[in-house]
Amino acid sequence: MPLIGYARVSTEDQTPLPQSQALKSAGCVEIHEEQASGGDRARPVLARVLEQIGKGDTLVVVRIDRLARSLSHLLEVIERLEAKGAFFRSIQDPIDTGSPQGKFTLQVLGAAAEFERALIRERTKAGLASARTKGRVGENPGLRARDPAALRKVRLARQDGYMERLNETAQDWVPHVRRLRPDLAWEDVVRIINGPLPEARRWTQSRLLRAVHAYVRDGFLPATVLDRAGPRARDDRLPAIVAGIKGADPDITLQAICARLENMRERTPRGRTSWQPSSVKMLLERAERLGML
Repeated sequence: MPLIGYARVSTEDQTPLPQSQALKSAGCVEIHEEQASGGDRARPVLARVLEQIGKGDTLVVVRIDRLARSLSHLLEVIERLEAKGAFFRSIQDPIDTGSPQGKFTLQVLGAAAEFERALIRERTKAGLASARTKGRVGENPGLRARDPAALRKVRLARQDGYMERLNETAQDWVPHVRRLRPDLAWEDVVRIINGPLPEARRWTQSRLLRAVHAYVRDGFLPATVLDRAGPRARDDRLPAIVAGIKGADPDITLQAICARLENMRERTPRGRTSWQPSSVKMLLERAERLGML
């Protein structure tokens, strides 16, 4: 099965050459290099690799910290790979999701992460209970007094936390919104975004709209993405959807587009639930004639 290498360095002063050489020696048929902080989850090269990787492929890194700096991020990436039928391997760490031993190691890591979260919850509950027995209320005095400055600080902190969570998922939805809006209706954009995502990470239309409004407000997306979608002829809708999927991944195969459309529960022009590559090819040709590609 194809081995896809990913090498990352944090600064321009560092070189990814040693990682690339190790990945090449491991048998990687292609290697993607990126200069970005390990704590930044919205990495464009990694996002493109995860979008293009196919069933049976294996994403390979030299060390786990080249891919993720936190256990939650590592498990998130591996979950995305598993949803696409792909695998993950670290050369210097005992993780290879294509082997029983690697899967067992991953399960242990996942259990450890859940145990850590449970401990944090229990400590928080115990701390609050202890404070209450001593007559202390776990609340900011300024909030109890409805002080405007305290309320503003809390509001800004919540907004910062919300934006931080959005940034962690930006690679899933920002490229699609930037490319498809306002040409496609929000309903279709949501379905295209959710196509490759596992169930736990799928978007609702209202949640996506809230995220887009926040990114427009902070200047990360142009205001035009919020414009009303213009009227579209009934027979132009399917070419537009297929063009949107193709535009996100120019190298995607006809069969992969079929799988994506079936996952979106999109019916064929004849109303069937099962798609054929010939139908997708016809729609792509129509999309090209309409200037959608």
